[in-house]
Amino acid sequence: MAETSYDSMFGRLAVEQQFVTAEELRKALERYKALSKENPQTLEKVMIEMGFITRSQALRLIQSIRDSSKMAANQIPGFQILGKLGQGAMAVVYKARQLSLDRVVAIKVLPSKFTENPEYVSRFYKEGKAAALLNHPNIVQAIDVGESGGRHYFVMEYVEGKTIHDDLAAGKIFSEEEAIDIILQVASALAHAHAKKLIHRDVKPKNIMITNSGVVKLADMGLARATTDVEAAQSEAGKAYGTPYYIAPEQIRGELDIDPRADIYALGATLYHMVTGRVPFEADNPSDVMRKHLKEALIPPDHINTSLSAGVSEVIEFMMAKRKEQRYTTADEVIEDLQAVRRGEPPMIAEAKLDMNALKGLEEGEALKVEKKADTPSLSVAPYRVGLIALSFVVVVLLFVIVWLVLMMRA
Repeated sequence: MAETSYDSMFGRLAVEQQFVTAEELRKALERYKALSKENPQTLEKVMIEMGFITRSQALRLIQSIRDSSKMAANQIPGFQILGKLGQGAMAVVYKARQLSLDRVVAIKVLPSKFTENPEYVSRFYKEGKAAALLNHPNIVQAIDVGESGGRHYFVMEYVEGKTIHDDLAAGKIFSEEEAIDIILQVASALAHAHAKKLIHRDVKPKNIMITNSGVVKLADMGLARATTDVEAAQSEAGKAYGTPYYIAPEQIRGELDIDPRADIYALGATLYHMVTGRVPFEADNPSDVMRKHLKEALIPPDHINTSLSAGVSEVIEFMMAKRKEQRYTTADEVIEDLQAVRRGEPPMIAEAKLDMNALKGLEEGEALKVEKKADTPSLSVAPYRVGLIALSFVVVVLLFVIVWLVLMMRA
């Protein structure tokens, strides 16, 4: 017996409401699947038997699923709600059937507490419109966006699978080969978005999905911004939009001219996490994490996971250069180097640009030395000049003494 959508919702909701940890859910799912062949049971019953939740907690979860499904079903005509998929700070996502086309979709609904705030509503519709501009196999497809009964909703492709975050939360460290394959697909999605003048601005493991057939999908355009939207850039100036563990330095500073290189940095941070099992920078609070992105040197990933090739480590370090001028310029360049590494070849673009950066730094250093020589006498020349002056003084004194003695002898 396969895991049902209801069981999936029950497990996710149990974690979201902090009744169980992600590790406890993983153990319960393993037990659930082991029992399903001989003695099929619900995930709810398995979790109770394992002592992870109480019966009263299970009843609360069941009621929450029913209430959310009824609420959504009454608000969005044309769709049959099948259950709740998840909930974030800004939206609730439901699994539904689109009745007109008889297909399964996902519906993101803006919570009622945000509907009276024009800024949140505007951002919600911007996400839908941004996603609608994109048509790529590695991007979750947008279907519709609208409002019904005071509820703002965004209908999108339903992805049956998991996120990279799910695997990382379960303690998985990706092999170099698997990680490169996933990141190549995300980079292809970003190249498409960037060609449409859109910057994602929130690339991270939670927004990268993998279908059951292994196709990677980039999701959540909630923070996406058009590079041509000057008004939005000016209104957001000085504000840090993004997720602290993966955010680019220029986003932290709230710079106006955010470009594709910000997404490349976040993708590099995601790849770093995947192959090392840890985020690039850790701290006790988001502010300190972001400060490290700005100031602290990155520990090379192959120093943490010594099985990594030098090539993939170079690519990650180049993607995560603190100055955007020292990163890859486009997602296509990232793809080219990662494909080379996968073939066992060096990442030529990264190596060439790193050499140029080093040469530039060397030239700047030599110029500084020349300026110092022009302004300040060297330590080796100054003592020589002092000694010459002293010797000249002694010679003059000796000549004076000799002349005086000669004159005295004649007298």
